[in-house]
This record gives sequence, structure tokens and C-alpha cells, in this order.
Amino acid sequence: MPSDHAIASGHRFDGERYWAAAIELGFGRREEPAGSITRLVRARHQGPLRVQRPFYPEPRDAKGEAGSCHVYLLHPPGGLVSGDALSIRAEVGEGARALITTPAANKLYRADSHGVAWTQHTRLRVEAGGELEWLPQETIAFDGSRGVQSTELSLAEGALCLGWEVLALGRPAGELPFVSGHLEQRFSLTRDGRPLWHERQLLDPTHPRFAGRWGQGGASVQATLWAVGLADEAGAVAMLRQALPASPRWAVTVRQGVLLLRYLGDERNEAWALCQEAWKLLRPLLLGREASVPRIWMT
Repeated sequence: MPSDHAIASGHRFDGERYWAAAIELGFGRREEPAGSITRLVRARHQGPLRVQRPFYPEPRDAKGEAGSCHVYLLHPPGGLVSGDALSIRAEVGEGARALITTPAANKLYRADSHGVAWTQHTRLRVEAGGELEWLPQETIAFDGSRGVQSTELSLAEGALCLGWEVLALGRPAGELPFVSGHLEQRFSLTRDGRPLWHERQLLDPTHPRFAGRWGQGGASVQATLWAVGLADEAGAVAMLRQALPASPRWAVTVRQGVLLLRYLGDERNEAWALCQEAWKLLRPLLLGREASVPRIWMT
């Protein structure tokens, strides 16, 4: 159990229901006879959050250094219900390389009759010279879901990071659109304590912003991809604009040293494919290595 998590859970079914789960991961660079490698040096958990054993699908380079340590973050329930409180923490040490993903989509289920919300807080830290790829599979918010998702990313000087968040609202294929509920998303990215990107978004289908062209525009899928630490940010933007399929549903820019690619549309598969292709294009520029697609994405 993470030492700094004071967690108390109880099996209640009224307005005070609360079920907590937490995980804390630490990645460290180790020198071994075959060369340097990143090891999962800390994995503490409470409740239904786990990781599978680390994978090393990438070949060693000419100096014998191993590629990224691939880890799959598991939440066996498969989604969040009223009262769930998830806390995820991961720290990548100096010179370490980590890729974190999930085996399936995260589902945000409809709130109970008491309207109790769920919460999910993710805190990521990368030390100097460290590399983190945060690549969870998409999140699907069911109609009537209520909760808060927050992501805090803290980078030391010289740290590299590439990640994404993909959110689908409702289940249009089942004729179950997102017409009620309330989601709040928060994102914070700092470099050596200096804020580079702070964002707060409220998703309420009853608010004019949700349907207005000046806001969500009625779109049911949105995605954000970020990359921090690129040597040639302008060149990366130009490359993405040329290489990715042209569409009014996505745009890319750079602000305060953070490359941001945004998607706003109605096709979950299109958003996922766009992010994955952008990641494949950016990874060699950011990390100097070709993309190694996690096997779990192909199952």
C-alpha cells in the first residue's frame, strides 16, 4: 500500500458510498552485465489496481542500453462506478525509460440513484534524463456518469514525455448518447515547478457550451496528445501536418514548449488511429527510437 495514501473504504450503498484503490509505481535505471536497463523498482497497491510483469519488446541499442520498460496498468473491475476513488502514481527516475498503457478501454458508468460521483487522480513525475510514455487506451463515459478526472504531470529539466488522453461520450452505436451527467477533467503540466499547461474542462450536456460551435459543438469524441522535450518543435508540427490525414477535426500547435495535438469529432476509432500514428511519427524525434507497439493493443 502506498505510504502516503490514507485510504478508507466501505461497502455502503447510500450517498456516502466510497471504494478506494491506489497504486504507486517507481522506475529506476540499473547497470547490469548486458548493459543499462530500466527496472520496475517499486509497485505498491491497495484495492483493485495492479500491473502485469514488465515487458521489454524493444532491442538494445549499439551501446547495449535496453529500450523502454513496458507496463500494463490493470483495473480488473473494468470501469468506475459511483463512489470509486482511484489514485495512480508513477515516478520515472533519472535516465529511466518507461511506457505505461492499459489492456482495455476505461468505462465511466452511470451514477447511482444518489448521484454519487467517482474520482480518478493520476500523478506522474519524470526526473532529469528520464522518459515517460503515458498511453492509456480510451475512456468511455456512459450517459449519466458523474465524476472528476485529474492528471498532474511533473517534469524535471531534461525529462522527456509523450502521452495522450482519448475520451468518448456515450455509446452512439447502441443509440445511447451522452445526454445527462457531469464530467470534470483537469490537466496540469509543470517543468521544474514552472507551469506550462493548466486546463480545466466541464462536460455537461445540458450546458449551451456542449452543443455550441464555440465549445464542444456536439462532438462525442475528443482527444489530446502531448509531447515535451522535442529538439525541433516547429519541424515536428510541420511533419505532422504533412504526414497525418488532412481533416478539420484535428489541429496541432506548440505552446510553452508543449506540442499539443487535438481531435474533436464523433469517431472513436479515428481519434485512436490519429493519436497512434502521431505517436509513431513523434517517438523517433523525441526519444531517438522507432515506436514499439504494445502487444496488448493487438489482442
